[in-house]
Amino acid sequence: MDDLYRDYILEHYRKPHNFGVLDDATASQEGANPLCGDRITLQLRVRDGRVDGVAFTGRGCAISQASASMLTDEIKDKPVSDAAAKTSSDVLDMLGIEISPARMKCALLSLETLQQAIATVPPTPGAPRLGTESPTAAS
Repeated sequence: MDDLYRDYILEHYRKPHNFGVLDDATASQEGANPLCGDRITLQLRVRDGRVDGVAFTGRGCAISQASASMLTDEIKDKPVSDAAAKTSSDVLDMLGIEISPARMKCALLSLETLQQAIATVPPTPGAPRLGTESPTAAS
């Protein structure tokens, strides 16, 4: 079963979904893993409390880039509150393989960057500001 998930990760790494620059982004956030050099820039376009568009650019290992590709698929066209509620467990479940402690930061880089980006999105009138939780708080 791990081979199937490894192939899935490699597919997202080789042909990442939502890769590119998003015009008229509401939020843009850079994230990096200084231990290995992985970098991503995540952009969100939020309209009416929903993630209307999402894109990322970056470079790094297969785990970090596949994680970003899968996470952007998961949050596209969803309420911002759903995107803000994503946890490290959600991301690790998406990857589907056991991640070693040394690779955990790689796997969670996209989630950390997403949560930082969401924290910069102006709240919908009358709604509380989202995305202030730590990505590992729910783990």
